[in-house]
Formats: sequence, C-alpha cells, structure tokens
Amino acid sequence: MSFGDPNNPYGQQQGGQPPQGQPGYGYPQQAPQGVPQQGYGYPQAPPVQGGYGFPGAPAEMPGGVKAARIMLYVLGGFQVIGAILMVAGGAWLSDKLTETDAYSSSGTSSEDVADLSMGVFVILGVLVLGFALWAILTAAKFTSGRNGVRISAIVYGSVVTLFSLISLLTTNVFALISIALGIMIIVFCAKQDGAAWFQRPRY
Repeated sequence: MSFGDPNNPYGQQQGGQPPQGQPGYGYPQQAPQGVPQQGYGYPQAPPVQGGYGFPGAPAEMPGGVKAARIMLYVLGGFQVIGAILMVAGGAWLSDKLTETDAYSSSGTSSEDVADLSMGVFVILGVLVLGFALWAILTAAKFTSGRNGVRISAIVYGSVVTLFSLISLLTTNVFALISIALGIMIIVFCAKQDGAAWFQRPRY
C-alpha cells in the first residue's frame, strides 16, 4: 500500500503528525505561557478556604474563644465553691448565735437574728450559684452555640467585672483576679475572630 510521495507537500505526511500551528485531533492543546494548564478542557475551580464549605468560615474554634471558654469554667467553678461556703457559713453563724442565746436571758432576739442571718446567707449562696450555672452553661455551648451565646458571655464578663470592682473597694484583693478574667472574656468574645466563630453558618 502506498502512503504517497514523501516529497509531495500536498501528500499525507509520515507519522500522522498534524501541520505546525494546528491542534491535532485527540491531543490536548498547549496553554499559552503564563496561563495554568487546565485538565480535560474544564476550568479548575478555586479552592474553598474555611470550614463548612463557605469561604472565611472558621473550621476550628479560635484560640481566644477557647481561652474565654476556659475562663468561664474557672469562674463558674469558683462561684460554686463560694456558694457552698456561703451556705455553710450561714449555718455556722446561726448555730453560734443560737448557742449564745442558750446562755443568755435576752429572750428570743438572738434566735431571730440567727434565723435572719441564715436566710441572708442562703439567698446569697443561691444567687452566686445562679451566676455559676450561667457561666458553666454558656461555656458548654461555645462549640455549637450561635451569636446569643457570645452575647451571654460578654454580658456575664461585664457583670463579673462590675461586681468585682465593687468588691475591690472593700479591700478584697482577690477581686483583681475576677476583674482580669471578666475583662479578658469580654475582649476575646468581642474580637472579630470570636464573632466569626459564633456567626458561622451551620448546615
């Protein structure tokens, strides 16, 4: 079988190579210099950054948010201990006042004072325990909570800071610790990465 004259410019070229400058059938085209090579003729989609399939959505809890969560747990734990000590202190004070009344002839006034003091300490203990549960429940929802959890943490930090400043005026040096923790909770939750974490889309 003849394949044509190799010297004939109009004949079939040997090797089946297409003429220069023309793309061959079945061969991928070469991209111009400076243009990235595309696969199978389809443009490549840009990589999606961030988690949950949305650009900019944080895939992991930011470090500041983690720190604020730990501080909420710490403050909540200390407040639980404080509530228990308040109730125990009220019971101890009530017993002492009752014993004092047993050795005195002043009537029932000491017993009334004992009951009143016990009631005051119990009420304070319940309030402190409520603050502790507020902190602990807020911290527990940091993983799946929405922007309301962030607002709750900021409000809690503000309340703790305010009451700690009042306590500091009574020469309570330990209030400095809760002031520092409350301010850091506010700052970490109010930062941009904290807002992005709590406002991320969920599907």
